[in-house]
Formats: sequence, C-alpha cells, structure tokens
Amino acid sequence: MTRHVDVLIIGAGLSGIGMACHLTREKTGRSYAILERRTAIGGTWDLFKYPGIRSDSDMYTFGYGFRPWTGTKVLADGPNIRQYVEDTAAEYGVKEHIHFGRKVTTARWSSEAGLWTVEALDEQTGVTETFTSNFLVGCTGYYDYDNGYRPEFPGEADFGGQIVHPQHWPEDLDYRGKRVVVIGSGATAITLIPAMSKDAAHVTMLQRSPTYITALPADDPVAVGLKLARVPVKLAYRVGRARNIALQRASFQLSRTNPAAAKKVLLGAVRMQLGPDIDMRHFTPSYNPWDQRLCVVPNGDLFKVLRSGKASIATDRIETFTETGIRLASGEELPADIVISATGLRVQILGGATLEVDGEPVVTRDRVVYKGALLDSIPNALMVLGYTNASWTLKADLAAEYFCRVLNHMKANGYTKMVAVAEEGDRSTDSVMGGALTSGYIQRGDAVMPRQGTRGPWLVINNFFRDRKMLRKGAIEDGVLTFSRAANETKDRPLAVTRTA
Repeated sequence: MTRHVDVLIIGAGLSGIGMACHLTREKTGRSYAILERRTAIGGTWDLFKYPGIRSDSDMYTFGYGFRPWTGTKVLADGPNIRQYVEDTAAEYGVKEHIHFGRKVTTARWSSEAGLWTVEALDEQTGVTETFTSNFLVGCTGYYDYDNGYRPEFPGEADFGGQIVHPQHWPEDLDYRGKRVVVIGSGATAITLIPAMSKDAAHVTMLQRSPTYITALPADDPVAVGLKLARVPVKLAYRVGRARNIALQRASFQLSRTNPAAAKKVLLGAVRMQLGPDIDMRHFTPSYNPWDQRLCVVPNGDLFKVLRSGKASIATDRIETFTETGIRLASGEELPADIVISATGLRVQILGGATLEVDGEPVVTRDRVVYKGALLDSIPNALMVLGYTNASWTLKADLAAEYFCRVLNHMKANGYTKMVAVAEEGDRSTDSVMGGALTSGYIQRGDAVMPRQGTRGPWLVINNFFRDRKMLRKGAIEDGVLTFSRAANETKDRPLAVTRTA
C-alpha cells in the first residue's frame, strides 16, 4: 500500500516535531506524516543515555520560539529535553502523524509525476513501505545514529577492561569504585567526568589537545528572578530568549574580531575556577575561541571535581593500550578498568538514505545550500541544518517558518513546484559547516555535507539576525527560487486534494 501526504517529514526529533507544529501554526492546510526510525519521539535526546547528558546550549534559545521552556536550568538534562519535545508534540497533535520504527532507505523525485516517492523499512516486520508526497523535509540532523566515531587504538585488544562509546552506553555498565579514563575534550567528555566522578574511584580526562571551556550558573538568575516576580511565562521567555541570542552573537563576534581579547577573558575565568594547583596548559587551546564550538559547564562542575581530586586531566597522545590501562607518549601510564571513548560522532545526511532526482543519484557534497535550507536543483525539498555557532533550534525554527511561507505562497498562486538552481559561481569548495569551525566531526563530514555558497542567498553565514530578516521578511520570488505549475493546472485552479496517511 502506498500512503500519500502533502508533506513528508523524516525524523521526529527536535527539528521534525518543530516542523510539524509550524505546519499547523502557520495554517498551511497541508497534510503531513513523519517517518521516525526510533520507537519514540526525541531523536538525539531519545538515543543518548550516558550519565549527565545535557544540552550544550542554553534552554532559552534551545527551546522552540513558539513554546516557552519553563524551567530555570541554563543547560537542561536529556530526559527533560526529550519530555519537552514530547509535550510539544502532544500540544499540537503531532504524534498521530508519526510512523515509528521506519528507516528511510530511498527518496526519489519524479518531475513527470511531480511527486516524491519514499521507501521506508519497518525494522520490526522487515516490510518495506512506500510513501508519496508533494514535498520532502529532512529533519534527521547530520549524525550517524548507528555508529559513533571511534578510532582504533593501538594495543586495545590487550586491554583487560571495557571500552565504551557514549553513543552506545550499556544500561548495565557498573563503574562504581572503578578507575575510568574518558578519552576526549568536547561536550560529551566534560559532561561525563563530573557525572561519573560521584561513583567512580577516579576519573581521568585524557585529551590530545585542550578545548575552550566556560562556566555558567546552573540556574539562570534572571529566569529565577522573573519566576519569583510572577512575570507571565511567555513574556519571561521572550525576554530571556532575546537576551541570550544577543549574548551568543556578541560572544561569537568578539571571538572573530578580537580573538586575543576573547582568549584572555575565557582563560582568565578558567584560571579563577581551577585555582593554583592545576596546570593551565590543559585548558589553553592552540586555536582561537570559536574556531571550534565553545564548551559550557554548569556551576563549574568540571573544575570542582578536578580541584577535589576525584578527577584529573592528562594532555598527551596515546602510545598504546596495555592490559591494565593506557600508556601515553610521555611514558606515563593511566590505570583504567573502563575506558570511555568520547571521541565524537560520524556525519551523514538524511539518515543515510539515498536521494535521486529523475533517476539521477544526488551527491549532497556537490550541492550548494539556498538560504541555509534548500539544496540546489532538488525540487520541493527542504533540509533543516541548525547553527554551528549558536543553538540548533534557532535556525530550525526559522527554516520551518520560511518553508511554511513558501507553501502558503504556492497555494495562493497555484504553484506545484519550487526549485532553486545555483550557477557555477555560486558554489565554493568549502563545506557548509566548514570555514567557520574546525572541529573533528566537521572535518570528517566534509565528504557528505553540501557546499558553502559564495554570494547572495547561497552564502551561509550562521547569523540569526541576518537569517531572521531574510527568512521571515525577504522576498519569496527573488529570481533564484523559481516556481511552476503542473501542465494541467492554472493559477485559478485549486491544488489537488490529497489523502492523509
């Protein structure tokens, strides 16, 4: 059986649920369905189960713009974020539109039919199902949910303990009283170390190179104050959100225009947190602030466990694993019962599904992105890619609002097809995520990520204020995004009525 909807959304995480809500909020009148591989709402926040998992962006900006986050925590934990997404879906009646347990394998556009045909494997039954739609929206993020990035370590077969990747955290992992080494220096590592230090005998953070880290209060003092003053929730959220968006942008701009000053501020704050007994070389990166994403620790929890002696830090390269731990290039050996490989994530597009347009395979690396949302020469499709230098949801919200504007414009004018086609001069050699940040996962993702543009609407600059103006107010018919009608339709003839899934 083939099911048909106007809009088919792939992914029921933060972006997918937000997109579905916007379709309703913006009164598009379009039927929709969501294909979700997992068996629950939440995406990343349903997948990751490691101790202490939390957002690495403040919740005023990580929450949806249309639905306030009512907590006071600056960085919320994973279960609360997943519940927030679930509650948002319930409020807008989204769940009844979700087909769980469906792994999308192929998505094909036919210009002759004016339709997307999507095949999805029901992983429980082994049956492949077919869905058709007028529009396709990719809300899968860009992580490989099957495999995290984990290099092969020399001598790891000799290690007598357990090696765990945070993406595949064993439910029965018992680290109480154990010696733990966490390899990595990013957001996952700095989250794991304070959380595991409560029960482990000792936790060592082993990093090849340092990361910029800043401490923020666990509870937002402004949010607490507004709550105590009984300021209406929506107003408090708008105020806090506007403030934090401005602070995020100011921090990034300072780092870009005066990296020496930004570095001095960040390292000075860390030095105050660490005290005199911990060497600052472990916290002094070789790159400038915001060349990689800034890591945040609530109430300085990482610094506290380092000062207490419950955790320690080593900056070195791995020479080899031994039976009882890890020997470093310096000759030092770190004893370990458990090693956590917080070494990052793999990047993929559309959940690994293959993409075709009129029988021709689409190589996403060869495409350039229009207004940070549409891939060139791919009709009736949108891909949600959040910010790399701010909260993901800020861009996801804007992309959804823009998509709804386009849908309503098409309905008003009887259009059935939209596509943006790039010229050769619009395409650069840089990844859409490259140029700005140099993080490992961004470099590894270069093979699949679309290209950065060079000018106009093809240029992705990761600036919320610029994107807000362009996506909310900019002209829809700008000479680049083109529209057309099916041969048997006229402007005054309504679009065909579609069956809902």
